[in-house]
Amino acid sequence: MRLIVPKWFDLHAHFRQGANVSSYLADHRLMGCAGALAMPNTRPPVAAVSGPKTEKAWSIEAYRDELLAAGADAFERLLVPLYLTRDTNPEMIAEGTASGLLQACKYYPPHGTTNSEHGVPMVEWIGSDVVRAMEDHGVVLCVHGEQHALVGPAYFDEKQNAESVFYTETMPRLQEAHPRLRIVCEHITTAAAARFVASAGENVGATITPQHLLYTVGHLVQGLKYHLYCLPLVKFEADRAALREAVLSPGQTRFFAGTDSAPHTAKATECGCAAGCYTGGCAPQLYAMAFEEAGADLGSAAGRDAFVRFLGTNGPAFYGFPASVETFTLARTPFTTTPQVTAEGPVTPLPHGMGLTLTWSLESAAG
Repeated sequence: MRLIVPKWFDLHAHFRQGANVSSYLADHRLMGCAGALAMPNTRPPVAAVSGPKTEKAWSIEAYRDELLAAGADAFERLLVPLYLTRDTNPEMIAEGTASGLLQACKYYPPHGTTNSEHGVPMVEWIGSDVVRAMEDHGVVLCVHGEQHALVGPAYFDEKQNAESVFYTETMPRLQEAHPRLRIVCEHITTAAAARFVASAGENVGATITPQHLLYTVGHLVQGLKYHLYCLPLVKFEADRAALREAVLSPGQTRFFAGTDSAPHTAKATECGCAAGCYTGGCAPQLYAMAFEEAGADLGSAAGRDAFVRFLGTNGPAFYGFPASVETFTLARTPFTTTPQVTAEGPVTPLPHGMGLTLTWSLESAAG
């Protein structure tokens, strides 16, 4: 079986900085990716709009230039959000929008994930002049949706976790204060988040990663599969079922692909485990497997439509740019991933770390 589909957009990806960037971008291009939204939690963070890189901050302009020089110039579209920090002000939003460089801002809960120590708690953004400026200028707010500073069972328990608290308590407050704000709820993992997005208006969308459609916390802890460790954590079966139902809902337009692919050359560290799953080079295959596990028949018109909407058309429509007219081909043949060898150490793809043989392979990235 072969599946010819439009090239897709990864609207949540980490390409980092340094010598390995070109390899990570090459993996994305090779898997039929037509464009990406590159996360700004670099070192230093992308916390300015224009100008040269400084010790304190990269600018969107400077980081884009680096990515383009490393191979992102082959993409049809490259977006870089502004990292919201205490230095962000309304003038930056207005001027950045006018320049064409600023299309999205990224919210990180402080210390909530990799390089997020510059983040500001969401409660301080609600009702702020910065978010009002985003609302007025049509700038998308990309949200890492976990409640700040929870610990122990408040952070992760059977009945609640940092994400479910955020989407039942904090996000309704944000939406009430800023009803025109365009929001992407990134890498959602819970039934609570899926319900929030489904019940919100057309100005609210969400990305879902392949790992959150495929796995549950049981897969993570059985054998301690640390290559599956990401933030937000994979959750329970009821949560996975809600995500699968959301992406397979006929005609849905507001759930779309964002892998959160995050390369780490040192996954296990002295102080714990680096958060992030690397799915460069294999994300469409993983998404296809997830759709089939959820009950989609990718050989049928309905199954293919759901897959194409999620992978290639919903995201561009939400961000306001055209879907790709180019195609790539997936074939139902087994494929085994291998670690990427870099000067800084190996980067292990999620399937390799999980001992998973893919049931789909990339036959052609050019259709």
